[in-house]
Amino acid sequence: MVTLTFPDGAAREYKAGTTAMEVAKSISKGLAKQVLAAKLDGELVDASLPINADAKLELVTAKDPEGLELIRHDASHVMAEAVQELFPGTQVTIGPVIENGFYYDFHRDEPISEDDFAAIEKKMAFIINRNDKFERVEMDRNAAIKMFREMGEEFKAELIEDLPESETITVYKQGKWFDLCRGPHLPSTGKIGKAFKLMKVAGAYWRGDSNNPQLQRIYGTAWASQEDLDAHLKQIEEAEARDHRRLGRQLGLFHFQEEAQGQAFWHPNGWTLYTTLMAYMSRRQREYGYQEIKTPQLMDRKFWEASGHWEKYRENMFVCEVAEEDKVLSLKPMNCPCHIQVFNYGQKSYRDLPLRFAEFGSCHRYEPSGALHGLMRVRGFVQDDGHIFCKLDQVTEEVKGFTELLKSVYADLGFDDVKVKFSTRPDTRVGSDEYWDNAEAALSAAADASGLEVELNEGDGAFYGPKLDFVLRDAIGREWQAGTIQLDPNMPERLGASYIGDDDKKHAPVMLHRAVLGSFERFLGILIENYAGRFPLWLSPVQVVIATITSDADDYAKEVVAKLKAAGLRAEIDTRNEKINYKIRELSADRKIPVIAVVGRKEMEDGKLAIRRLGSRDQTILTIEEAIAALSDEAKAPDQQRG
Repeated sequence: MVTLTFPDGAAREYKAGTTAMEVAKSISKGLAKQVLAAKLDGELVDASLPINADAKLELVTAKDPEGLELIRHDASHVMAEAVQELFPGTQVTIGPVIENGFYYDFHRDEPISEDDFAAIEKKMAFIINRNDKFERVEMDRNAAIKMFREMGEEFKAELIEDLPESETITVYKQGKWFDLCRGPHLPSTGKIGKAFKLMKVAGAYWRGDSNNPQLQRIYGTAWASQEDLDAHLKQIEEAEARDHRRLGRQLGLFHFQEEAQGQAFWHPNGWTLYTTLMAYMSRRQREYGYQEIKTPQLMDRKFWEASGHWEKYRENMFVCEVAEEDKVLSLKPMNCPCHIQVFNYGQKSYRDLPLRFAEFGSCHRYEPSGALHGLMRVRGFVQDDGHIFCKLDQVTEEVKGFTELLKSVYADLGFDDVKVKFSTRPDTRVGSDEYWDNAEAALSAAADASGLEVELNEGDGAFYGPKLDFVLRDAIGREWQAGTIQLDPNMPERLGASYIGDDDKKHAPVMLHRAVLGSFERFLGILIENYAGRFPLWLSPVQVVIATITSDADDYAKEVVAKLKAAGLRAEIDTRNEKINYKIRELSADRKIPVIAVVGRKEMEDGKLAIRRLGSRDQTILTIEEAIAALSDEAKAPDQQRG
C-alpha cells in the first residue's frame, strides 16, 4: 500500500501501482474527466504513471497553469503530426511551449505559408476528435537513434546523440504517430479541446545557429476554453492596433533604420513627448531629494574591470580601441560605477547620508539584431537612473521613499495596477553566501516595512545584489517590468567608496540602484501602447489645433494660435483647403489631437472658439480667454496641478 497526501492535508491509502487517474475516479467520475496530469511531490507527471511510494499528490486540471501548459504542449505534437500527414517528407525538430502558446520548427524544402493554416487546423481537429491516447515508451538510446535515422528524422537523431548517456530516452505515441519527448502529456489528444489557432509562420535556424539548416517555425496558441481563446485573440487585435511602431510612424514620433540598429531617430513630436516626460521626472525626483548629475559615456576598460562589469557583462558592452594611446574603452552599459566616482570626489561624512544622485544617463548595450523590437528592445537608450548612498540602517526608509515616489509616478501616468517581484541571488554573482544572506534579509525587511506584497522570483537578482522589480499592467491587461530598486553592498567597496562614520573611521556605504521608468525608450513605447496614441493633454506633443471652416477665418486662427502659444500651450493651425468634417476626422483618427478648436466666420465675429474633444462629437463654445484659462490649467502635468 502507498499513502497519498492531498493538498488539503487529507491522506488516504491506495494499492501500490495505482495511477493518479484511478485516484481521481475513486473520488468522482466528474473529477476524473477533468484531470489532465498530476504532481507527485511537486513533480509534474502523467496521470497514467503508477505510484509505488508514499507521496504528496495534486491532481492537475485545465484550471491550473500546468494544465494549460500541457494543452499547449500536446497541441504542438498534434500540429506536427498534422503537418507531416499533409506534407510528406517534412522533418520535425523541436516544439516547445512559449508564453500564450507554442511553436514547432520544421525542415522542408517547400515553404509552408499561412494559406496552409486552414488545412493544418482541420487536420489537427480531426486528430483531436480521434482522441488517441498518449503513451509513454522508453527506448534504448542506440535503437532510438537508428529508428529516427531510418525514418529520415536526422534532427531527432542528433538530439538524442547530444543527450547525456544517463538520460532515459522516451517517446510519446498518439495513435501511430510518435515524437521524442520527456513528457508528461495529457491522457489523450481529445483533452486538448477545440480552443486552438495557428498564428504565423517564421524562419528559424536549427539550434539558433545561422550556419545550420534553415527551418520553418509555425506559431500557434491554445487555451482551456473558447472564451479564453476569443479573449486572447481580441487582446492581440487590440495590441496590433496599439503597436507603438505603427503609431510612431502615424503620429510622427520616431523611426528606425538599418544604419543605426536599435537606436531611435526622434522626430519633433516624439522629442516633445520625450522631453515632457523627462521634465516631469526631473521635478518628481527633486521633490524626493535627488540631485541630478551627468557622467561620461566612454570609460577606460580598467574602470569596468574594477566594477566587475568586464567579467560579468562584457558580451553586452560596446568596446572601441584607441590605437594611438593603446587603450581599450567602452560605452557605458549602465551608470552606477560613474555615480560612485561622483560620490568619491571629496570626503563624505555619515552626516551627508543618505546621498541621492539621479541622472538621465545615456547607455548602450549590445542586443542581437533578431531581438530588437522597436522602442521595447534597443541598443541605445536613456535611463532615469538613480543611486542612493546610505548606511545599512537607512535602507528601509530609503526603500519606503522610493516606493512612494514610484507608485505616485505610475498613478500620474495612468498605471494603478502594480505588482512587485523580489529577485534573489543568481547563479553567476559576486560576494559570499553570508553577503547575500544579509543583503536579501535587509531588502526583504524593507519591502515588508513599505507594505509591499512581493512575489518571489528566485535566481533573477543582479550579479551584485537582490532587487525588487515593479511590474505594471496596461490598459489591455499586459504586464511590463519597469521600475526596480536593488541593494548593493558590493560595488561601492570595489570602487573605493567610503564615508567617515561617527566613530571617525572609514566605512563603505551601501548603494541602492533604482529606476522608476527604467529605459525612457521602452517606457515611452509602453505609454504609447497604453494610451493607444491618445495621450492626456499634458503629455500630448500637439495639444490644440485650430481648424478653419473658411479661409476668411485664417487670420483669426493665426491670432488664436499665437495667444495659445504665448500661454504655453502646444498649438498648431490647420488652414488647408478641405471641408471641416474631413479635417476633424483626420486630426482625430490619424493624428489623435486631444483638442480641436473650430473657427469660422461666426466664431471670428464673436471672438469665440468651438471646442471639440478627441472621441466626442459635442462642441463647447468658449471665448478665447475662457479657452486659454481652461486648457492652460488642464495642460499642467499632474504634479504641477497638485502644487
